[in-house]
Amino acid sequence: MARTWLKVLWVGLTLWAATVIVTIVTANANLLPTIVLLGSFVVPVAFVVWAYEHGTSGEVTVPLLFGAFVVGGVLGVLGASLLETYLLHPSLWMYLGVGLIEEAVKLAALWFIARRMRVHTPRDGLVLGATVGFGFAAFESAGYAFNALFTVQGISVRAMVETEILRGMLTPLGHGLWTAIAGGVLFAAAARHRGRLRPLDGAVLLTYLGVAVLHALWDSMHGIAIATTLLLTGTIWQFQLLEHGYLPQATAAQNHLITVLNWIGLGAISVVALVWLRVLAARSRIGSPPPGPLP
Repeated sequence: MARTWLKVLWVGLTLWAATVIVTIVTANANLLPTIVLLGSFVVPVAFVVWAYEHGTSGEVTVPLLFGAFVVGGVLGVLGASLLETYLLHPSLWMYLGVGLIEEAVKLAALWFIARRMRVHTPRDGLVLGATVGFGFAAFESAGYAFNALFTVQGISVRAMVETEILRGMLTPLGHGLWTAIAGGVLFAAAARHRGRLRPLDGAVLLTYLGVAVLHALWDSMHGIAIATTLLLTGTIWQFQLLEHGYLPQATAAQNHLITVLNWIGLGAISVVALVWLRVLAARSRIGSPPPGPLP
């Protein structure tokens, strides 16, 4: 099997690391946008190539992939930004609202990109869904990296690099994975509607709600870990501070437990999503056409 995605990943990471080193050595601020773009796009692009290498029909071309990544990603972040600004307010259910909005706009972007395809196979839905999700993740990560650059102490290349490393490591388990699941079910449902994409199909709606819940749990996991730690190890004075509207300072042991619970929760969410994707991928092989050419 071709390993083009590995070449893309390692070449991209090498260029990113070289840019970071040169920027630190020369203090050349003109290189900061290059760090932001390379650090945000290398991993998502590599995993789009990985998804494409695992087989698609002739309907999925490189230009279509490019459109799904760029147009789908930009439409996703713009739609999410508008809806979250005007519809969401700080509350206990805010993260659920974020999950519902972002998964809806990514699904809508996928439908827009794929609406003129003549044939919709589940395998193509997985690949195009992943591509839209990774495009969304890339543009979102660029925003987070840019914001991390500016701190109260001034410009911090270190904070930006740390943000890109963390988000790059988590990228394969986030937006691309969730939208791949939704895309696979959306394209599979086309067979029940004479080849037409129907986002309001029952199975598609249930899948959308499922990935939105996974998204919400992922975003809120740190808060869930804090709440669980307080319930398990909280002291009287900590609960008294909470009653008066203050967030108590965690002890060293509690901070350790929060970190452990946070990563356990993220791991559990990832396992559920990966198993779900695996089942969809296995079903998509049944009756699928031969894979298209590799890039």
